[in-house]
Amino acid sequence: MTDVVLLGAGKIGRMVARFLADSGDYRVRLADVDASALARFDRPGVETATVDAADAASLANVMRGRSVVISALSFKLNPLVAEVAHESGLSYFDLTEDVVTTRRVRAVAAKAKPGQVFMPQCGLAPGFVSILTNHAAKWFDKLDAVHMRVGALPQFPTNALMYNLTWSTDGLINEYCNPCEAIHHGRRIELLPLEGLEHFDLDGTKYEAFNTSGGLGTLCETLDGQVRELNYKTVRYPGHRDLAAFLVNDLRLGDRRELLKDVLENAVPITYQDVVVVFCTVTGWRKGRFVQKSEAKTIYSQTIGGEVWSAIQITTAAAMCAVVDLHVAGRLPLSGFVRQEDVDYREFLANRFGRRYAAPAPTRSSLEETDADPTD
Repeated sequence: MTDVVLLGAGKIGRMVARFLADSGDYRVRLADVDASALARFDRPGVETATVDAADAASLANVMRGRSVVISALSFKLNPLVAEVAHESGLSYFDLTEDVVTTRRVRAVAAKAKPGQVFMPQCGLAPGFVSILTNHAAKWFDKLDAVHMRVGALPQFPTNALMYNLTWSTDGLINEYCNPCEAIHHGRRIELLPLEGLEHFDLDGTKYEAFNTSGGLGTLCETLDGQVRELNYKTVRYPGHRDLAAFLVNDLRLGDRRELLKDVLENAVPITYQDVVVVFCTVTGWRKGRFVQKSEAKTIYSQTIGGEVWSAIQITTAAAMCAVVDLHVAGRLPLSGFVRQEDVDYREFLANRFGRRYAAPAPTRSSLEETDADPTD
């Protein structure tokens, strides 16, 4: 039995708690500053505790007696969580998409004690998409370009933005406002968010995609010197980017993020009826031929235990639980900083939590089924 402290009882935290507790192999202490959020979660195998995640002493107290800490908090709080985890001897996992936060966690990881790991970016994107893309890249003898496209969208868009809130508003604003890492013509560069607009069709549905921050995780470092082009774009329905750019750039709400957050959370409703779209394409050379390999996954909201859970809750929580499970099983590096690319894709899909990604989209062959070389 593994003792875990899970910080954050919001949309993703509740799903993580449910997955881990229902497995029967984890004792979960779910902690949040909001007592009312904790009161809504009542499940065997989960104890609740209040915590002030901005206070080191409060964090140390709630971590006492645990071996793993999972942060489902805003990225702003994670550097302190990582520091307290280090001092308390816990292995650390988070969901951050924030590049600066990841660098600060990595600095803490450099001081890790034996058997202590620090693994940020454990969600959908960054997270699973890096595991998938790195696996695809290994099939090639020489890489050319890697394109990663991911989005969480409402199944039934009804407003001008063609969008509903599905996860952290802070994270969404971060993605839309911060510089975007990329590799272009073999050089690591930064791109402007909300630029690079493109359009594509997938299974008869039209989408747009544009630059956003954080989705590449550590792949820029991992593939540096190996690829001509590497980029990540967020997927939305057509028309969303222009309105987002109007808010962020023309009205300059990117410089007034708390106001932008207030506008979004009071005007754009949350939905649990969503769909996660993952579309990754890798090109390069295999046995002397210039070839392309793509993977598309479409994952919908589901009813689990009589409750509707959104696709972004399921995919993000499943990815987090899978890497924690692999860590506990000794299938990841044993100490220090752990990248998503350190996770074996086949082991991830075989995992009891990662299995939620395994079903291919209708009429699409999945990557694990197409590893055979068609020229053989």
